[in-house]
Amino acid sequence: MGFLERRIMWKKMTAWQVFLWWHHFFLLWTTIDGQTRYSIPEELKRGSVVGNLAKDLGLVVSELYRRKLRITSEAGKQYFSVDLGKGELVVIDRIDREDLCGQRPSCVLPLEIVIDNPLQLHRVEIEIQDTNDNSPSFLTKEKVVKIAELVNPGARFPLESAQDPDVGSNSVRSYLISKNDNFKLSIKTHKDGRKIPELVLEKPLDREKLPVHNLIITAVDGGDPVRSGTSEITIIVLDINDNAPQFERQIYEANISEKAKPGTEILQVKAADADEGLNGEIQYYFAEQTTDLILSLFDIEPSTGAIVVKGSLDHETSPLHRFDITAKDKGNPEMDGHCGVEIKIVDINDNNPEIIVTSLTTPVPEDSAIGTVIALISAKDPDSGDNGKITLSVSSKSPFKLNPSVSNHYSLVTKGPLDREKNGQYSVKISATDSGKPPLSSEKIILVELLDVNDNPPVFSQRSYVVYVKENHAPGKILCSVSATDPDAGDNAKISYSILDSKVQDVSVSSYVYINSDNGSIYSMHSFDYEKLKVFQIRVQAKDQGSPSLSSNATVHVFILDQNDNAPAVIYPSSAALGSLSHQRMPRSAKAGHLVTKLTAVDADSGHNAWISYKITEATDASLFTVNLYTGEVRTKRAVSEQDESSQRLLIEIKDDGEPVQSATVTVSILLEDGLHEPILDLRQKVAEPSKKTGRITLYLILSLASVSVLSLVTFLILAVKCMRSSRSSDSCCMTRSDCDGYKNPNRNLQIQLNTDGPIKYVEVLGGDMMSQSQSFRSCMSPMSEYSDFTLIKPSSTTDFKEAISVLDASLPDSTWTFESQQVSRTN
Repeated sequence: MGFLERRIMWKKMTAWQVFLWWHHFFLLWTTIDGQTRYSIPEELKRGSVVGNLAKDLGLVVSELYRRKLRITSEAGKQYFSVDLGKGELVVIDRIDREDLCGQRPSCVLPLEIVIDNPLQLHRVEIEIQDTNDNSPSFLTKEKVVKIAELVNPGARFPLESAQDPDVGSNSVRSYLISKNDNFKLSIKTHKDGRKIPELVLEKPLDREKLPVHNLIITAVDGGDPVRSGTSEITIIVLDINDNAPQFERQIYEANISEKAKPGTEILQVKAADADEGLNGEIQYYFAEQTTDLILSLFDIEPSTGAIVVKGSLDHETSPLHRFDITAKDKGNPEMDGHCGVEIKIVDINDNNPEIIVTSLTTPVPEDSAIGTVIALISAKDPDSGDNGKITLSVSSKSPFKLNPSVSNHYSLVTKGPLDREKNGQYSVKISATDSGKPPLSSEKIILVELLDVNDNPPVFSQRSYVVYVKENHAPGKILCSVSATDPDAGDNAKISYSILDSKVQDVSVSSYVYINSDNGSIYSMHSFDYEKLKVFQIRVQAKDQGSPSLSSNATVHVFILDQNDNAPAVIYPSSAALGSLSHQRMPRSAKAGHLVTKLTAVDADSGHNAWISYKITEATDASLFTVNLYTGEVRTKRAVSEQDESSQRLLIEIKDDGEPVQSATVTVSILLEDGLHEPILDLRQKVAEPSKKTGRITLYLILSLASVSVLSLVTFLILAVKCMRSSRSSDSCCMTRSDCDGYKNPNRNLQIQLNTDGPIKYVEVLGGDMMSQSQSFRSCMSPMSEYSDFTLIKPSSTTDFKEAISVLDASLPDSTWTFESQQVSRTN
C-alpha cells in the first residue's frame, strides 16, 4: 500500500477504525531522499509506538546502548524517545498539532537521531496528522446589525467568520442561518480559501410589523464527527437614513516593512455615503471582532481612514495580518459598511544566523583517520527567502572541515592528521553567514580536545653517557643517573628503566650494576679493580607504559679510574725480587761512573701511579754510590780508594708517583774485591738467551722500537679521523689524562701511553690481561746510559700486574695521551 493510499484511508476511516488500524499497524512510514518519515495522528497516548526505528534505519538493536543513540528535536520540547531494548520510537508527551503548527496545512516535526562510534546522523520526519478535536467558534457571541427598512432586497451584510484551529477538511466547511422570512445566508469564498458568511436581504423589511429580528448563525466543520459553533445576530430595523456607507473595495491589500516605525501610514480605506448632511458624514473604526493583537499593532484615523503602524512589527512572528474595517455614518440611526484589510509584513534581514551543535565528540584520539566525524552542526535563521539562506564555514588553517548534509545540517570532520603533542586542544571557529543584503553572520567556538595515543617512544637526554668511577669505591654507590622524556601523556608518558643483558668479561653486566626503574639511577653492586677491569658498557632501556609500549636505548660507558693501590715490585735482580737482598761484586779499580748493578721494578697501576723513582736512603758510604732516579742504575760517584770498606751496603727505596705514595725497599750488598776485572753482565743477558750475540739483540731492539713507532703513528691517525667524525656527537674517543688515566674496550686492546711534552721520554705499551699469552715489551733507554737496554719479559702467573711498562730515561712527563688500537699479541 503506497503512502498516498494510506492517507486516503485515514480520511475515510471513522475514529474507531483509526484506533483499530493504529494498534494493528501503529505507523505509516516512508524513506524519501535518505530520510525516514512517519505519519501519526495527533493526541496519541503516551507510550504509543510510532515505529521500529532500528529496523527502518538498519541499526543493530544490541548496539544501540553502546553507541549512545539519542534524539534531538528542532521543536525544543521532546515528544519522542527510543526504547533502546527494542529499537522502537515511542510517544512520551501529548502532541497537539495546533500548538505545534497552527494553521499551516502541513505539520512535520523533524527529529535528528545521533549515534556514536562511529558518529552518524539520521534525519527522521514525523508528520502530525490533524484530528477533528476543535469546534468552530465566533469571537463575537452576539452581533447587532442595523438595517434601514427602506433597503432594497439583495442587499448584503458581511458577518464575522468563525475560527477553527483544525485544518483541511476538519476546518470550517459551511454556515447555516436559523429559519426566518426576510434573510438568507450566502457564503463568499476568499482567494486564500477563507469562507466569509454574508447576510442577504430577500424580502423588504417592515419596522412597524417587526422592528427586531433575532437570528442564529451556525458554523459547521467537515470533520467526522461534525463539530459546530454558533453566534446570535440581532437585526434592528431603522425607519430613516436609508443609505449605508459603501467602500470602494471589498478587500484592501498593502505591504509594509517589519522595520516600519510607529506612525508610518500603511494604506487608506475610503467609503462613500449617498446621503447628505450628517447622514453622509463617515467615520472609520476597527470591526467589533478585531483581535487585541491587531489593535496593538495598527491604528486607524477615524476621519480619513488612514491605517498607520502603532506597535513593533515582526515578520517572523506574523507575516500576514487580516482584519475588518467598519465605516459608520452619523445618521439616526447609524448605517455602516464593511471591508477587509490584508497587510503583509515584508521581511528584513534583521536576524543573525544561529549555529546549533547537535552532537560533539570530545576528546578525539589523535590518531583518528581523515574524515572522522567530530561534531554534528545545524544552522537556522528565522528570516525568509535569501535572508534565511545560511552558509557555514570553518577556518582553512584548521585540520577540520564541514561536510554539508540535508537542510542546513553539517558534519565537522577531520581533514588532516592530528598531533596532541603539537596541539592538545583545538578551538574550532564556525562561521555562519546568511545571503541577505547586507549579510549577517555569527560565530561559534567549538573546543575539541585530543586524546593521547602512545605514538612517541621515550627519548634519552643523551644518546650515550660517559661515567668515570674510581676503583675500590664502596659497593652500592651511585654511578650516574640517566633520564628520558616522553611527550605523550598519562600512562603513555610513565617511564621505567631497565638494563639490557650483556656480557662483561663473560659475566652478565647485571652482576656489576643495577638500576632504579623509577628514576634511572645506576648503582654498583661491588667495588671495581682497575687492574682487572678498565672499561665496560651498560645498555639501558627506557620503556613507557602505553599499549603497546614503546622503548628506546642508550649506552653508558663506564671508565674505571686507577687508584694508587699497588706498591712497586722489584723484578731484577731476581734475588732482590724474591727477597729483599741483592749481592753484587765490583773491583776496587772501578772508576767514577762504574755501573755496579741495575734495579728494575714495575707497578701494576698505570699513569702517574706507575711512574717509579729510585733513591738511596741508607748507605755505608754515601759518597761512593749513587742511583739514577728513573732508571735504577747504581753507579760509583767516584773512584774506589783503598780506605773504602770491602763490604758496602745500600738501602734503596723504590716509590711511585701516586697519591698516597706506595713504596718498596731493596738492600744491595756490594763486595769490593781486588783483581776483579770482569764487568758486571748486562741486564739484557739476564733475560736473553746466552747464545744471542750483542748485534742480534741490537737488531731486535731496533725492530721492536720501529714496530712500536709505526703502530703508534697508525693508531694516532685512526683515532684522529674517528674523533673528527664523532665531533658532532657527544661521544669522545680521545681523552686527556685529566679526564681519565686509561681507556679499555670490553675486548682486549693494545694501549700505548706517550708523554707529549718535549722530547719523548716515556712510552707505555699495555696489552692483554693476566691470563693472555701476549708478550709485553719494555724499552729502557736513557741518553745517560752506557747501553740501550732492552728487556724481554714473558708473563708469569705469579706476577700481580697485567702489563709491562716501557720507560724512556728522561724527566717525568706532565701529561699523557691515551690511544686505542687493536690488540697486538704474540703467541708463544
